[in-house]
Amino acid sequence: MGAPLAGVTPMYMLCFLGYEVGKHIFCTPQSFTDLKLFEIAAAGATSAIFTTPILAPGERLKCVLQVQKDKTRFKGPIDVFKALYAEGGIRSVSRGFSATLLRDSVASAFYFSSYEYLKRKLTPEGKKGPSPAGTLFAGGMAGIFNWMFAIPIDTLKTRLQIAPEGKYNGIRNVLVDVLRNEGATALFRGIGPVMIRAFPANAACFLGYETTIKVLNWLSGTQ
Repeated sequence: MGAPLAGVTPMYMLCFLGYEVGKHIFCTPQSFTDLKLFEIAAAGATSAIFTTPILAPGERLKCVLQVQKDKTRFKGPIDVFKALYAEGGIRSVSRGFSATLLRDSVASAFYFSSYEYLKRKLTPEGKKGPSPAGTLFAGGMAGIFNWMFAIPIDTLKTRLQIAPEGKYNGIRNVLVDVLRNEGATALFRGIGPVMIRAFPANAACFLGYETTIKVLNWLSGTQ
C-alpha cells in the first residue's frame, strides 16, 4: 500500500497544481458562476503539462516490466531503465511522451469541467458548495468522464510503449494497426474494471481536495 500512496499522492498534487495554474491563465470568476466549460476544460488540460514529464517515462518502464516474457531479465524499473537507455537513449526511455500528454490533457479537460459542472448543479441555493454526498457524486462522475475519454488513447499509448523498437513511428500508426486488425472495440478493452474503480477513487479524491481547501481557508482566516 505504501508504494502506490508514495507515487499517487505527488502525482495528484502536480495535477491539481497544474489545474490551478490553468485557471489563472484561462478562467475568470465568471467561468465558474456561468459554467463556461471550454475555459474550465482548457484549465484542466493544463494539468497534463505538469504530470506528463513524470508519468510518461514512469509508465514506459512499468509497461515494459509488466509484459516481459523472460521474468528474469528485468528485476525492477532500474534494470528496465538501463536497458532502454542503452538501446536508444532518453528517446527510448521517454517513448510515448506525446501520447501520454494527449491522453492526460483530453482526460483532464473532461475531468475538471465535468466536476465543476456537477458541483455547481448540486450546490443548494445560497450555499457555497454541495453537501459531502454531492461532492462524492460529482467527483465520482468526473472520474467516469475522465476515463471514458482516456481509455482509447491509453490503449494506443501502452501499445506504443511496449512495441519492439522501430515497429511504430507514433500513436497514429498504432491506431491504424489496431483498427485494421482488431476493430474499434479493441480501443475500449478493459473499460469495465477501470470504470468500477474510477467512481469511488475519484469521489474520495475530490472530497479530500474540498475538505483540505476548507481546512486551509479556515487556518488562514479567509473563510
